[in-house]
Amino acid sequence: MNGVLNFYKNAGMTSHDCVNKLRRIYKTKKVGHTGTLDPMATGVLPMLIGNAVKASEYIMSEKKTYVAGMRFGFLTDTEDTSGVVTESGARLPEIDEVRAAVSSFVGGYMQTPPIYSAIKKDGKKLYELARAGISVEREPRRVEIYSAELLSRQNQTDYLFQVTCSKGTYIRTLITDIAARLDTLAVMYSLTRTETCSFDITDAVSLEKLETLADAPAALESLLVPVERVFSDLPEVRLNAFYSRLAKNGCEIYVNKAGLDNSLPIGSMVRFYDDTDAFFALARVGIFNDKIAVKPCKFFM
Repeated sequence: MNGVLNFYKNAGMTSHDCVNKLRRIYKTKKVGHTGTLDPMATGVLPMLIGNAVKASEYIMSEKKTYVAGMRFGFLTDTEDTSGVVTESGARLPEIDEVRAAVSSFVGGYMQTPPIYSAIKKDGKKLYELARAGISVEREPRRVEIYSAELLSRQNQTDYLFQVTCSKGTYIRTLITDIAARLDTLAVMYSLTRTETCSFDITDAVSLEKLETLADAPAALESLLVPVERVFSDLPEVRLNAFYSRLAKNGCEIYVNKAGLDNSLPIGSMVRFYDDTDAFFALARVGIFNDKIAVKPCKFFM
């Protein structure tokens, strides 16, 4: 079985837990995921089954959408409710202030990753260093907030908001940054990813449903979608029979000779389809012999 599963991750599970569960259900060691979700988080976690695991290093989806819970009044070392309280007694803002602060983050900003994260420093993950009591300097990184809006006020301290952001954005840190803009403190108390890699939460499959199908391989396979779905952000390049043959042998395809789009940016990636309209490779645009060409870099035949 090969393809991508639109998996619904339950709270309390790590992304590695999900891999292990699906290895057992799909009876294969070839299982991977398209990006980690905090153990606290729920929602969409596309899983790669079989030969689709080859796609993991090329996942290109830039935008991810979340619904997050923000609790005002205190701060923890993990920036969420699972951590140890480090500051408390901060003021509780009014709903109009919160609404304005949330929407003010639309655009790009420099975000300093949380100490409890999987980012590596000198070969060690930050959360491993944090647990060992080692403090390290973290470099801010630019992230993009494409949209952000307050959804509701749950009570005096708790709010829900929706955000669509670039990969690499930490919602926990976004919440602390929103609070800082209001001169107060806040942590994340819930997080649900509703969309990523063109997969939506409305048709995500739960672990409970998968377990009922553990002895029904045909039903399990029917839940998988073709791997190219993960690369829906990338342009399609369709080749005729002659150039398909060359590309499948690993040859670069010169843009002008093949009549391809010569405006493709150098270094960008595309999806290669052959003369039967079958997706067969990811390819990268580059300069070969002083000419623009597109060369396969990962095959999915």
